[in-house]
Amino acid sequence: MEALNHSLFLLINATPDSPAWLLALATFIAKDLIAIVPLLIVALWLWGPRDRVHSQRVLVLKTGMALIYALSISWCVGQLFPHPRPFAIGLGYQFLHHAPDDSYPSDHGTTIFTFALAFIFWHRLWSGVILMALGTAIAWSRVYLGVHWPMDMLGGFLVGLLGCLASHLAWQGYGARMLATFSALYRALFALPIRKGWIQD
Repeated sequence: MEALNHSLFLLINATPDSPAWLLALATFIAKDLIAIVPLLIVALWLWGPRDRVHSQRVLVLKTGMALIYALSISWCVGQLFPHPRPFAIGLGYQFLHHAPDDSYPSDHGTTIFTFALAFIFWHRLWSGVILMALGTAIAWSRVYLGVHWPMDMLGGFLVGLLGCLASHLAWQGYGARMLATFSALYRALFALPIRKGWIQD
């Protein structure tokens, strides 16, 4: 498996001869595209058709729970099975600054794949597929720039599945209470913009 990981990495990893525009694009995808996660979460909570606000907020909370579970699992796996990044062992080329900490599974991969899977399971298939395509682009970019192994991204996907499963099971136990608590807190803190109609009740 490690030999396959190395082979796939060298197949994807950029070299000094790679086009500057492709390196710039990969850097943007690797560093900035992940911002879609918090932006979508905030937008889905604050705005939307009145008849969909409730289901959107359920999605937001379930996705948030899935991310917490997935990142917690990812941290535990990283502690139990530490794995150096490619540049830490002198393999390939590095085009993105990164601390030489453990790479498996990828936090970026875990975050975006958990988000995409949550949308596939709890929102619309088309929205999840679009997010999965963005996740694949992020995964490619971070391998291309030399800061992750391909298996780090596969690990992020699998951890995302576990995070969504844990969130779904937990929601059955305390999801309704959590939604009621967060909704009450939201109405108290954002009473003025809600009254003004800037955001949904």
